[in-house]
Amino acid sequence: MFDVTNDRDGGRTPRRWNPLARAARCGEALHAWRTRRHGHAPPAHDTGGAPPSPEPAAVESVLWRMRTTVRDEPGALAALCTALAERRVDILSLQTHPLGAHTVDEFLLRVPAGTDLTAAVAAGGGTDTWAERADAHDLVDGPTRMLALAARTATDAAELPLALRQLLGRCTIRSQPATAFGAGPSAVPPEGILEDTVIRLRDPEGGVLTVERPYLPFTPTEFARARALVELDARLGPRMPGGRDVLPLSEGGHVSVRRADTADLDAARDMHERCSAETLRRRYHGPVGDASRYLNHLLSPRFGRTLAAQTASGDIVALGHLLWDGDETEVALIVEDAWQRRGIGAELLSRLVGMAVEAGCAHVYAVTQASNTGMVAAMRGLGLPLDYQIEEGTLVITARLDAASAAGTPTPDQRVFRH
Repeated sequence: MFDVTNDRDGGRTPRRWNPLARAARCGEALHAWRTRRHGHAPPAHDTGGAPPSPEPAAVESVLWRMRTTVRDEPGALAALCTALAERRVDILSLQTHPLGAHTVDEFLLRVPAGTDLTAAVAAGGGTDTWAERADAHDLVDGPTRMLALAARTATDAAELPLALRQLLGRCTIRSQPATAFGAGPSAVPPEGILEDTVIRLRDPEGGVLTVERPYLPFTPTEFARARALVELDARLGPRMPGGRDVLPLSEGGHVSVRRADTADLDAARDMHERCSAETLRRRYHGPVGDASRYLNHLLSPRFGRTLAAQTASGDIVALGHLLWDGDETEVALIVEDAWQRRGIGAELLSRLVGMAVEAGCAHVYAVTQASNTGMVAAMRGLGLPLDYQIEEGTLVITARLDAASAAGTPTPDQRVFRH
């Protein structure tokens, strides 16, 4: 077998093929290719036998939600992100809200402890900056969070105020008659009204839903999402989770505990008729004859949640209310005289507090008379830190729920709505 080479005279001279020489040439070519391919790697003598440099120590970081305004022009957002990156701030999510000549940018950030976030944003061109501490719940992306809120609203009409509050942050939500803003429902158009820090929407139950957040203007995106939740509530109509629990009583027998709403209005009025004047006075702090006037409001899912204790014959013998009062949350109880001191009130109160914990409330308060030893004992029985305020015989007892959250107080799904 022969190889062929060119001689100096341009002719072709046959040469016997040497497989060992050919292998040597191939090895040299492979070595040259590898040298060119991996030329970016440092030479072995650069590192010597020294161990690799240790990783920098982990720095404690905290989550922040931040909103700031930048000019709507090329490079403005990049300058802001660069300023954050220089301080090792990690951008976990970003939403932009174009508003004419400016854009409102909303961030979820992981910030090294001790970082001056306000100075960093100002250096990047951000103005009108607002920030608050975030938690792990804020790591859920926007569409997923919105779907979860819609699912909660679809299950229970009482969830709408809570869903709006979780969507929009700290805000005050009120349901008011439309006549407060003009003549009839036409005072608020079907598409609603957005006025800087105020949103007004038609309440599916009649009247107007007003949402206020004085510390931070609403964006058009937030307005559109809030309107979508209210429209969903209107389309689905009245609804309430079914199911009930059997509650054994301390002196024998049992009652069932379930959710109640305005469909139970007649049964609740009948219970009022069986209650003594003293029981009604302790509960409503006013003329006994006016007690039943409050029931339609108290039983409405728009203003909170109600639990009813019911006998096997269908009589309601106790009601417990968890009422959304702006940024506050009130609890209230009434137990028919013949069923008092049997543990019903304490059980309803415990379940209402569980609902408040599940809804993310910071505290609940009860307004009663200083002489109402039953309500005082029930609040003490919660085992939570309590604050007391007394003025002219009226006692306000506030329970802080951070201890209940840490202790894992059962939620409504665990304790009330089992089928």
